[in-house]
Amino acid sequence: MPRGKRRIHLLRAAQEVFVQHGYHAAAMDEIAVRAGVSKPVLYQHFPGKLELYLALIDTATDELQARVHRALAATDDNKQRVIAAVNAYFEFVDDQSGLYRLLFESDLANDPAVRDRLDRLTEASSTEISAIISEDTGLSHEESALLAVGLIGIAQVTARYWLSADGSIPRTTAAELVATLGWRGIRGFPRREHPDDQIT
Repeated sequence: MPRGKRRIHLLRAAQEVFVQHGYHAAAMDEIAVRAGVSKPVLYQHFPGKLELYLALIDTATDELQARVHRALAATDDNKQRVIAAVNAYFEFVDDQSGLYRLLFESDLANDPAVRDRLDRLTEASSTEISAIISEDTGLSHEESALLAVGLIGIAQVTARYWLSADGSIPRTTAAELVATLGWRGIRGFPRREHPDDQIT
């Protein structure tokens, strides 16, 4: 198997083990068995368990960030942008892979390398969202960033709650309910008057 494909195969096996057991209880032996390789082959690609875990964290953060970016770029309507951004989080946690657990339920969240990656994810997503808020409302960068992080926090926590509650609310309906809460809050700020909006 080519090295690139082998690495992907190993990451998938490791993801299953880490999602099932968490970082501390996961064993490289089990990951090797799950991948159908020897431990030396596993160590050829990843020097240790932490490096393997961080590679998966990188995969998860890249995927979620890409989902949020696509959601925000899909429309110029800010209400729909909010709905799409919140839905991106709901879709991410609803994925059968359970990859979201590595980001939002990690038992290694206080490790500096893991925390750095999670902070960068929040910063990247909030930067995109805060730019839209600032442009639309005229709020300062700092104020817009605070609101953006708040919206991200609401989306993340409610998406995880929705999944764990295992209720009857369809995902898109749940996401729209939460997005409506966020949108009504953002909409309450006076909209900045753009030159194009003025009547001449």
